[in-house]
Amino acid sequence: MTSTTHNEPPSGWVDPEPSPLLLLLGQASDTGSERGVDCPGALPAPSDPDLVARATRAKEALGGRVFVLGHHYQRDEVVAFADVTGDSFKLAREAAARPEAEFIVFCGVHFMAESADILTGDHQKVVLPDLAAGCSMADMAGIDQVEDAWRTLEEVGIADSTIPVTYMNSTAAIKAFTGRNRGTICTSSNAETSLKWAFEQGERVLFLPDQHLGRNTAVMKLGLSLDDCVVFDPRKPGGGVTPERLRDARMILWRGHCSVHGRFTPQNVDDVRERIPGVNVIVHPECRNEVAVKADAIGSTEGIIKTIAAAEPGSAWAVGTELNLVKRLASQFPDKRISFLDKTVCYCSTMNRIDLPHFTWAMESLAEGRLVNQITVDPDTAHWARVALDRMLALPGA
Repeated sequence: MTSTTHNEPPSGWVDPEPSPLLLLLGQASDTGSERGVDCPGALPAPSDPDLVARATRAKEALGGRVFVLGHHYQRDEVVAFADVTGDSFKLAREAAARPEAEFIVFCGVHFMAESADILTGDHQKVVLPDLAAGCSMADMAGIDQVEDAWRTLEEVGIADSTIPVTYMNSTAAIKAFTGRNRGTICTSSNAETSLKWAFEQGERVLFLPDQHLGRNTAVMKLGLSLDDCVVFDPRKPGGGVTPERLRDARMILWRGHCSVHGRFTPQNVDDVRERIPGVNVIVHPECRNEVAVKADAIGSTEGIIKTIAAAEPGSAWAVGTELNLVKRLASQFPDKRISFLDKTVCYCSTMNRIDLPHFTWAMESLAEGRLVNQITVDPDTAHWARVALDRMLALPGA
């Protein structure tokens, strides 16, 4: 277990202004995307001064039976207990590499826990400390909506020449749809490779569920034009796109986005350059294209971490990604001036729901012999999702 001592941001760190939206702090409900809010048991009070000690005792009691995964966007108080930290797919693979662990406690969001269940053995149980930790982006592509969209492509006569490419940030059902229809999964790190493969298989790509990652990769990496991209809105008849436009498109982008990365604006980039002369702006590829083109660098979560770690001491960086990670980077690299790209709070609300009380409750429940909040994927869905994941893993550099 890692140390439970919290790192304080360096003296140069300036906290963003509080957001008026409690949802950003995980203190309100987003009923459109949550799968359940209440724990089936007594949740410890956040004010309990013994929470760290209780969680520590439970983890020690479980020993090698439990393996704790912590996503980069989690709170520090939770990351402190993680055996491994990383992005979603890295964590799922780490879980698969620990067959001796009976319990995988995934401190992330629902789709990540699904991926871990798909990749781990039948004897392993994946636990999500708070079932309300969903993902608004993943929930923007429901399986019924995607199947309806595919029927639209069939009616237009282009389904046979269209390859679905689905971002890792998607439900198991959407991954399975992709597997059944000759497609592959991608991460923000290998989206370029996945798209190149897809264009070798067909004339166009249906990219799910994040339009910004798809657009940025196609235009900034593959050399396609913005006119080659169309946005398919599942709430509109025919996706809100004419049959002719669908036939002409190279990239059919699902109308989905990340609620955190989608908040950044070109004005944020201009403002930070004015405040901090010589600043390097690095953003996640889930940001809008007009933000990405203004940045100095674009990188996945792992890519952002590696870039800043390798940067020259004294260099200044404005980072366009989730605030928990940016604050952690400022603590880990005090020799660099690290700032948040936005002036206001921008936490991932659902990631933030896994706090120390939920984590402690889950760990104590397991230590007492009670399996709680298990995430399971049915065998057929898991099979076809694994087919799509295996296609990605077979790509160069995966």
